[in-house]
Amino acid sequence: MFQKKITTSSSDVTSRIFGSYDKNISRLESEFSVRIYNIQNEASDGDTIVTEGESAENVTMTADVLSYLKRIVSFGEEPTDQSVDYVIGLVKEGRLAELAEFDDSSFFVTAKGKPIKSKTVGQKKYIDAIQKNTVILGVGPAGTGKTYLAVASAVKALRAHEVSRIILTRPAVEAGERLGFLPGDLQSKIDPYLRPLYDALYEMLGPESCARMLEKMTIEIAPLAYMRGRTLDDAFIILDEAQNTTPEQMKMFLTRLGNGSKAVVTGDPTQTDLPYGQKSGLAVAMHILKGIEGIAVHEFTDRDVVRHRLVQKIILAYDKYDRERKVKEAERHEKERYRPANRERRYEKD
Repeated sequence: MFQKKITTSSSDVTSRIFGSYDKNISRLESEFSVRIYNIQNEASDGDTIVTEGESAENVTMTADVLSYLKRIVSFGEEPTDQSVDYVIGLVKEGRLAELAEFDDSSFFVTAKGKPIKSKTVGQKKYIDAIQKNTVILGVGPAGTGKTYLAVASAVKALRAHEVSRIILTRPAVEAGERLGFLPGDLQSKIDPYLRPLYDALYEMLGPESCARMLEKMTIEIAPLAYMRGRTLDDAFIILDEAQNTTPEQMKMFLTRLGNGSKAVVTGDPTQTDLPYGQKSGLAVAMHILKGIEGIAVHEFTDRDVVRHRLVQKIILAYDKYDRERKVKEAERHEKERYRPANRERRYEKD
């Protein structure tokens, strides 16, 4: 029987590590086939958390996860189902060293005083890429914080007087709906497509401050078509849902970049609403811009999903479905390729 111990400073810390109804411990015991219990320390207010098991490797990995949970509790955060699953995944993949990059610092504070911190290694690398580069392509599945962190970075740059305005844009591509059937004028028809950007801004700045900046054009939210012909100097520009751009639209957007400006392009190439057969401008840009100095391509994975834990499973299920569908399509095309030749040979024999 192998055993590892970690100590805590108080029973409250122990309780927060264990989680409501010991759910975090139950998750670890199930994942690593170990037994976890705590012993109250007589000489102090803290506890000793003991991990026991038949496998030295599993005991060590469990202790590593518990040590990380202890660390984030010391930051004042509560371990969530998502954070527990995330650290379990990293530890099992041998990527424990990456967790050392996390600390208690937040890179931005919202209007209500909420600190915004990177929740995954991928998010931290994305934030660093935005700070160090002029053009950033943030690519990955839903729920990874691509747009949210980009908007936070833009507001931070505006507050620090690094830029004089923020410009947020999205292509207004219909996803099965028809814009013409929506009520109101053109702006009213377009606003629903831009709503996620408004929501992020309201949280960062507060509704009143955001409204004033929108009125003064310090912040501009517009469909991508409105960007044509402009040169955008001293601005932080975000193109959201970029998978729905054509290569021509993407080139148009990227060439709007002016002096003192920064551009962040976000999107998920697997969720394009473009007509069948139309190439995505985001996919093309990822291919041709990689390796250019000043341009960073950051790719999130399902590990970086910070929404409900089921979102990650949904993404993986769809990825599996898409892979199987592509294999079946390739097999069908291969059969069709040889079918006419087989007919010709049969006719010649007759």
